[in-house]
Amino acid sequence: MNPTSPHATAPRHVGLIGLGAMGGGMARSLRRAGHTVHVFDVRAPAVQAFAADGGVGCASPGEVARDCDVVISVVVNAAQTEQLLFGEGGCAAAMQPGSVFVMCSTVDPAWSAALEGRLAERGLLYLDAPISGGAARAQAGQITMMTAGSAAAYERCGTLLEAMAAKVYRLGERAGGGSKVKIINQLLAGVHIAAAAEAMALGLREGVDPAALYEVITHSAGNSWMFENRMAHVLAGDYTPLSAVDIFVKDLGLVLDTARATKFPLPLSATAHQMFMQASSAGFGREDDSAVIKIFPGIDLPPPSATAGGTTTPEGPKQ
Repeated sequence: MNPTSPHATAPRHVGLIGLGAMGGGMARSLRRAGHTVHVFDVRAPAVQAFAADGGVGCASPGEVARDCDVVISVVVNAAQTEQLLFGEGGCAAAMQPGSVFVMCSTVDPAWSAALEGRLAERGLLYLDAPISGGAARAQAGQITMMTAGSAAAYERCGTLLEAMAAKVYRLGERAGGGSKVKIINQLLAGVHIAAAAEAMALGLREGVDPAALYEVITHSAGNSWMFENRMAHVLAGDYTPLSAVDIFVKDLGLVLDTARATKFPLPLSATAHQMFMQASSAGFGREDDSAVIKIFPGIDLPPPSATAGGTTTPEGPKQ
């Protein structure tokens, strides 16, 4: 950043749309940094709660954009992003020329690259900026941002990105670079969750004490961050959707679509995608992504009090 820029460190009016597990924490991180944060979410109670805690609640994306020269979008997918930008009451029509739209969703990299051009036609700047880290890191301002965009867009953002993130990676001067890295991250995350579920399911089928298995694996070479985090959910019998099965149906689908365009084989991704698809079709799509373990036959965990012996649940999901 240019330290002489008026946007570098001064308090700002910044907009954020989407107050979910990640967006809510990001909005609070911006407010902690001294900024006035204007928010919108389709869930009115979430907006009201944030406003009661010192933010500015808005009735539409367009109202957010009216008073902010940086608007950060933390919604689920490209379809929701299209709606908040170009739908009725959308923010694209309300943003002033030279303003920046920061897109934090996991999307098709080609779609993100095209969006940069569509916004440029309106005189708007764009940052392709998918995020990772989970709810706990979002609350602490410690997420990772995988960004790509023009120097002008970064300049306009000043230090806003750093207020939300521990790591802001610059991955190119054109949109799409951040989204490509994010879907590769999601490839690994989805495959690791699926493999962790398969391993735990085998242990249960073979009669291994689940708490003992968790303890051994998390201190052995076979461990992964996803095994340690998600199998703690399984041991607790808690499938509250911090990151849902259907998120990986979507994200691994994006991974496969991207690779299919260049006829690049991804056998592990394809298998993991089918596992999440199977879990979703069985009715577990809105449960925590660790619920992919439920596709295995005959898996019957003892009550949580009998399995959780001494284990502690790590911080929220990392994507």
